[in-house]
Amino acid sequence: MDVAPIPSPASAPNPSWFTPKRLLFIFCVINLINYVDRGAIASNGVNGSRKTCSKNGQCSPGSGIQGDFNLNNFEDGVVSSAFMVGLLVASPIFASLTNRVNPFRLIGIGLLVWTIAIGGCGFSQNFWSIAICRMLVGVGEASFISLAAPFIDDNAPTAKKTLWLGAFYMCIPTGIAVGYVYGGLVGNYNWRLAFWVEAVLMLPFVILGFVMKPLQLKGFSPVGSEKALTSVENGSENQGGERSTREAIADQSLKPRSADASDTCIVTRFLKDMKILLLEKVFVVNVLGYIAYNFVVGAYSYWGPKAGYNIYHMKNADYTFGGITVVCGILGSLAGGFVLDYMTSTISNAFKLLSLATLFGAIFCFAAFCFKSLVVYVILFAIGELLVFATQAPVNFVCLHCVTPNLRPLSMAMSTVAIHLFGDVPSSPLVGLLQDHLNNWRVTALILTSILFLAAGIWFTGILLRSVDRFNEESENPVTTTIDKSNTTPLHEVKTTETA
Repeated sequence: MDVAPIPSPASAPNPSWFTPKRLLFIFCVINLINYVDRGAIASNGVNGSRKTCSKNGQCSPGSGIQGDFNLNNFEDGVVSSAFMVGLLVASPIFASLTNRVNPFRLIGIGLLVWTIAIGGCGFSQNFWSIAICRMLVGVGEASFISLAAPFIDDNAPTAKKTLWLGAFYMCIPTGIAVGYVYGGLVGNYNWRLAFWVEAVLMLPFVILGFVMKPLQLKGFSPVGSEKALTSVENGSENQGGERSTREAIADQSLKPRSADASDTCIVTRFLKDMKILLLEKVFVVNVLGYIAYNFVVGAYSYWGPKAGYNIYHMKNADYTFGGITVVCGILGSLAGGFVLDYMTSTISNAFKLLSLATLFGAIFCFAAFCFKSLVVYVILFAIGELLVFATQAPVNFVCLHCVTPNLRPLSMAMSTVAIHLFGDVPSSPLVGLLQDHLNNWRVTALILTSILFLAAGIWFTGILLRSVDRFNEESENPVTTTIDKSNTTPLHEVKTTETA
């Protein structure tokens, strides 16, 4: 049985212009730019093709990254996926740093690294320079992926938490699809320009991350400010109390701290938090189902157009697959969040929605590949993808609410690491090997799609677990972060206070 979260009290003032909806909008735009880049690097315009020569000696010039740097297919694959190395390594590091640095500032730092690295991609001169820049892109993206969802979860209206998460995660398929088109258009002029434009688009958000008064994540408080936080939440702090609190914080900040002791403390806390996370059965079951799900979706995104072309002889397989993905991604992600909010957002209900949506999505996608008619295939596959994408908000809701607030960044980070490391990263080459062995795209697609039934089964077991929503639970060891004049109250609560 689930324990529903209790709204926390209203308190401290925040900038009046920085409303919850604007926070969501800003994070959605950042997420969209991130995934536009992922789509652009894979597009024919930016990725390009290698120089080829016929037997009679006539050569056609290469294009894009692969043509300019004369990359073979293996090197080209490394460039496209190099960002994943930085993402997987940096995600848990950024999650751990939330114990020491304001999480909002960490997002700003990550976006700065991302912007510099993206600009570097445009100036790269060979395979190694662009591969290193792509790794740094992953490093920069890691902080945002780990921390954005907890901020949205803190500031979303209680009755619309999963709908807001759905709006955030719909930017993934939308961004990738837009990236394909964007990369194709800009790549016709100069593939380097695609990266420079992305860097310029992200720059305002980098500046915002450093100059704006930072928000504070639930479960984290500035060093030495435990008393101040309590008084602010109670709305009873006076000027004298505020001054004495500042003095107390300053006194604590001036105390010398051994660097070795500090590093040891970070490592020890990380290991302890990891142990707590891995012993949480709800988290483990949720991520196992997510891995199986992402294994299929990742292979779909890579091999889907090629499979569609070979099975149904589509003339515009890229546009057909891209169109289905962007429409179903938007509608499915929003629908999943809306339905869970309507059902009442609990972990048990999230598992019910995850298992049912994935089961019926698998049935429709599996049936689609069984028919020889292109029209029937498109209709059934679109319905299947709509249901499959409905899982985005519920699965991340479980990640956020099955742990105490201070563990949410680590929960999101390790979920991201797991679904990529064991999901979409190995799925594309494994499906390629399977196709090489079978030489039958229809059978290969059916075998791949059947893994969605496994994901549905794993998530169904989550319904049987005793699940507790820990959103309002206090951690055994409160986490403190570096002193920062940050806001400690969700924005929607501040708005209510100001209008009262």
